[in-house]
Amino acid sequence: MPSQVLSLRPELEDAPADARQHLEALALAAGDIVLDDAQCLALLCGGDPDAAAAVLAAFGSLPEVLGAGAGDLVRVAGQAAAVRLRLVRELARRMLIRPLRARPVLSSSQAVSDYLRTTLTGAPREQFRVLFLDRRHHLIADELQNEGTVDHAPVYPREVMRRALELHASALLIVHNHPAQDPTPSAADVDMTRQIVEAGRALRIVVHDHMIVAGQQVVSLKTLGLM
Repeated sequence: MPSQVLSLRPELEDAPADARQHLEALALAAGDIVLDDAQCLALLCGGDPDAAAAVLAAFGSLPEVLGAGAGDLVRVAGQAAAVRLRLVRELARRMLIRPLRARPVLSSSQAVSDYLRTTLTGAPREQFRVLFLDRRHHLIADELQNEGTVDHAPVYPREVMRRALELHASALLIVHNHPAQDPTPSAADVDMTRQIVEAGRALRIVVHDHMIVAGQQVVSLKTLGLM
């Protein structure tokens, strides 16, 4: 979310106690939680439904709220709510990364897509990330290499390979997001992919795919025949 997002209120912690207690009781009731997205956000924002509606209006949707930068969340929702929202996203990311460490990434396409959507959907700027894999194609690390603007993140193939050697990686997946939510690979995306593939070939490090996250869509350059 751009930095011009304005604060809607200084702190979203002033909801009436009865409204907050009602939502808390629903959240603690036996069985599945029946709260909708707005009600869940209301609890994270201090129990105020109006505050939750304001946060959704500012960012557009739940994925964009959870993917927003810390500074924008603080400006819109206040510090306490921003901390809670950031923790929700981080805990979800950690939960989804576990299967990628436990079994070969290349046989877990849905798990990879779910993880990447949680990690990158809603991010306000392009991020270039690398998933480093061992010889059994288990995940060694997912690392943010660079963060750029709304439509560009700098990529340095030498740095990607240097880090792969440091981690003793045998293969990797490269990933970046399109904040504008258009999943179409650009000519620059395709050219950058080819440069990294060539750099890896010289070191016997395989680049299995380049994946683009655009909103809730995840596209594969390999599947599109572009690498």
